Amino acid sequence: MQTHQSRRRFLQAGAAFVLATTAAPLPAFAAERRAEAVLAGWYRLLLELIRHTATYSPPVASRSFAYLGITVFEALATGNPALRSLSGQVRDLPPLPARDPAPHDEACVLQAALAHAMAAHFGNTGPTGQRAMAAMATQMADLAAADQPADVVARSRAHGVAVSDHILRWSAGDGGALIENMGFPETYTLTAGPAHWVPTSTIAVQQKPLLPHWGQNRPFAIPTEGPCGLPPPIDYSEDPASEFYAQAREVYDISQSLSAEQQVIARFWSDDPMLSPTPPGHWVAILLQIFARDATPVDRQAELLAMLGMGIADGFIQCWRSKYEHDLVRPVTYIRRVIDPNWEPLLITPPFPEYPSGHSTQTGAAAAVLEGLMGPNFAFDDATHEEDGLGVRSFSSFWQAAEEAALSRLYGGIHFRAANENGLTQGRCVAQHVLGLQTRA
Repeated sequence: MQTHQSRRRFLQAGAAFVLATTAAPLPAFAAERRAEAVLAGWYRLLLELIRHTATYSPPVASRSFAYLGITVFEALATGNPALRSLSGQVRDLPPLPARDPAPHDEACVLQAALAHAMAAHFGNTGPTGQRAMAAMATQMADLAAADQPADVVARSRAHGVAVSDHILRWSAGDGGALIENMGFPETYTLTAGPAHWVPTSTIAVQQKPLLPHWGQNRPFAIPTEGPCGLPPPIDYSEDPASEFYAQAREVYDISQSLSAEQQVIARFWSDDPMLSPTPPGHWVAILLQIFARDATPVDRQAELLAMLGMGIADGFIQCWRSKYEHDLVRPVTYIRRVIDPNWEPLLITPPFPEYPSGHSTQTGAAAAVLEGLMGPNFAFDDATHEEDGLGVRSFSSFWQAAEEAALSRLYGGIHFRAANENGLTQGRCVAQHVLGLQTRA
């Protein structure tokens, strides 16, 4: 209850926390500090809006993280010769609006771009979220503009809006801009045969699978076909001597003797929609914690947020291609049919096909992108779910965290082992395409 109330207070208060945590009066803020405060404020609100906006399933959330990260990066890149625009690199992004040669203030550019983009991405959030965005926009605008000449503020805001509007127009044609019926199709024909997905929930809308066409969306860095596809899953069989039965039996046996630590791991990485910032939001939260710990410069923050956002977004696109190509049955369906009709997994099975694991593909992409940009032995603490009573987990590397996140789906009874391991492999493949983008001139 305390966690729910603190988050509700944050949404109600908008950006007030940024001002409350700063001892210096606004005019004393250096340009870098003002820009960092703007970015931190909006991204904290972004994580909460994803938690409270019903259409924000994990694939939809990943899309917003990508476009908002690119918006932040391009808003700064237009005025920073050390940064190289993603135009001409990511698919179909036209050249960004050029800046007027007169002076700009980076905090004001960033604030205007984010306020404009967030209002568009979360136009369907509820009244509390709308009020939070309005409060954030007002307070961050005041913070960014503190002690700046009026003409610089006006020019900077106009450019920020122009950048955001440019990227929003580009995003509108990617196939994922409109989410109807919470992402569940009105009509859908299930694939015949026991090897294939069937609904695992009694909720009416979930009798169809989530976002079956998401894999057809325009990606950012990966090709529109292969090479990050996966081999077919293990051949379906109900024979107790078969490999498929063995992997199902593993899920079942593990569920019967979960340790307290294994249960914590399963819940820590579950990141269910409407109860968390979703799995992609978890990785963004990790990055924000690193920024706060390491006092990361704002241009580096923008670079990392854009690359991470594209990695997880392309990870979901590629994963959804594979999910609906193979359309594999979930463990809960198979185990109840073949092993134990009364079996209950630790976690609730999400409403879409099993292979590969979405958690594993996107977390593999996220970890490999961050590893490529920050090093293979980058240690960090993850307090994303500390307020949820799940404590702080420590990792010696991004890949160690990814492996734990993938394994968590086995502990939760959500996936067979092959879906987790092959999902990590798929995520690494996606990351290599994203890491091929050039963000520095």
